[in-house]
Formats: sequence, C-alpha cells, structure tokens
Amino acid sequence: MKHSLITILIFLSVAGTSQQLSQVTFNQGASLSYFSFSTEQGILIRVSDEGKILEWGTEVMSDRYNYYAPRLQPFMGRVEYYGAKDDSVFRDKIKSIGTCFFTYYDTFQVKSKIGKLRSIGNQYLDYFEDYEDKTLKGKIKSVGGLTIDYYRNYENESIRGKLKMVGSVLISYYTVYDDKFNAGKLKAVGGTKYSWYSLGDQPGMRGALKTNNYRQNVSGVTYILY
Repeated sequence: MKHSLITILIFLSVAGTSQQLSQVTFNQGASLSYFSFSTEQGILIRVSDEGKILEWGTEVMSDRYNYYAPRLQPFMGRVEYYGAKDDSVFRDKIKSIGTCFFTYYDTFQVKSKIGKLRSIGNQYLDYFEDYEDKTLKGKIKSVGGLTIDYYRNYENESIRGKLKMVGSVLISYYTVYDDKFNAGKLKAVGGTKYSWYSLGDQPGMRGALKTNNYRQNVSGVTYILY
C-alpha cells in the first residue's frame, strides 16, 4: 500500500511538471519574440504572445561556443492535426506533438478567444478581453498559475505594449530618460540587469549588449536575447 502511494505521488509530480513555460525570448533585446514551453519529451514549443504555435523542436548548441542557433532542430516524431469531424474553429490546427496535446477555445467561448490555443498539455492559457484593455486584446494573460502582463498605453512611449511581468518577475526597459540611444531595450529581468553600449562608446559597438547575459535563468524561466 505504501509503495503504491509513493508511485502515485511520483506520477502526479511528473505529470504536474510535464509541460511548463521554460523560456521567454526577445528580439534584439527589445521586443518579445515568443514564449517557449518544454514538454516531457524535451521538445520546445514556441508560442507567440497571441497564442499562435510558431515552431517546435529542440535547441542546437554550437560545438565551440556557448551559443544556440535561433531556429530549432525540427521534431521528427509524430504530429497530429484536428480533422474534418472536429469543431470548424480548430480544424487543421495542431492536435499533438509527440505526447503533448493541444486544445483550443471552441465556438461556445467568448468571441475574442474562439480558435485560440487553450492548453498545452496541462498548462492552460487565458487571454486579455476587450473590457480589460483594448490595446492588449488577444494577448496571453496567464499560463497555468503564472500571470502575464504588459505595459499599458498610458505608460512611457518607449515601453508601451512590452512584456512587463511573468509571474512575480518584473521586466523593465530603458526609457528616453535613461538612455535615449537604447530606449526600449531591456534594463532588468527580476534581479538580472542589462547594460548596452551607448553614444559614449565606439560607433561600431553602440547598441550592442555590454553585459554577457544573453541567457539568464530567473525564477525557473530562461530569458534569451537574440
């Protein structure tokens, strides 16, 4: 009996962490590119801030340097799609990648969510609606137990619409008052700070990342700059 209970607890622990938000990637250290979810098979699922599946596969690391290719190595396993007998709003959409299954909001849901990605394995996604903030309509609002938030339209022009929070992790950016040349670029993710070459530096270096932290794990999520 004791052995069976231990087995069940181990199974529930694995199932509870089989799919999770594992990466957040930024383009040029400024705009959000996508969120990445890791499956129990080690497959990365890249999803846009509006819940669109963009790419899936595994990361490829350079032999000589601690560098990962921007594109994933394609997953060669089984990929299934919803068919003609399924709800028309998610017909032909991805149903499963390996052992990870996907569901979508159907025609009985709030209009703005119909057809959007609803779950990745055991992680459920929710989205901003019209009544909350029209500028954020359709963007991911939460992933499982993590709240996702963005800078609102009334905030500094340099940061409007940018990713602000992932769970309890605050993300900040340089404004024109901090550094006009690098306005809009990452300033900090939680306790991790970013520094960029600016107008006082050599012309060829301006705008490049000064601190070598292209990949940083903060509260269990890896933040990546490409």
